[in-house]
Amino acid sequence: MMVFLSLPENHLTHNGLVQRGPINAKTLVLIKETNKCDINYEPLEENWDRVQDLRLENGSKPEVIPLPMPAPLFYKNWRLPASYANFYICNACVIVPTFNDPNDRVALGILGELFRDRPVVGIHAVDLVLGFGSLHCLTQQEPA
Repeated sequence: MMVFLSLPENHLTHNGLVQRGPINAKTLVLIKETNKCDINYEPLEENWDRVQDLRLENGSKPEVIPLPMPAPLFYKNWRLPASYANFYICNACVIVPTFNDPNDRVALGILGELFRDRPVVGIHAVDLVLGFGSLHCLTQQEPA
C-alpha cells in the first residue's frame, strides 16, 4: 500500500507531497511538527486531520505513526526541506536522512521499530537538502 497526501502550496518539508506508507499493509508514517510557531505546523496538522478519514481496502483505519521533524535548516534566506520522511527502503536496509539534530536518533528509532527485517541506517543529508531533495528523491528516475 502506498499513501500520498497532497499538501497546501506553502508546505516546505516535501515540495507539496508527503509520502510514506509502505511500512506494511496497515501502517503508515506521517510527519508531526510539534513547534506551533513553525511554518509547517498547520499544514502538517491538516494532514493529521485528513488521515482520520483514511480507510484501508477492508474498511479499517491504518495505524498512523508520527515521525518527528528536525529543527529548521536554512541556507542564506532559504528554508531547506529537511525531513525524515525522505527515507528510502532498499532490499538490504532502510536509509534515512539525518541532519545533526537530536531528533535524528528519535526518527531512526521509530523506523527501526517499524522495519525489523532490515537495518535502518542514517545518512548525513544536510548537503543533499541544499538541492531541495534527499535520499528518496535521489532514487527517482531520470529522463532518457
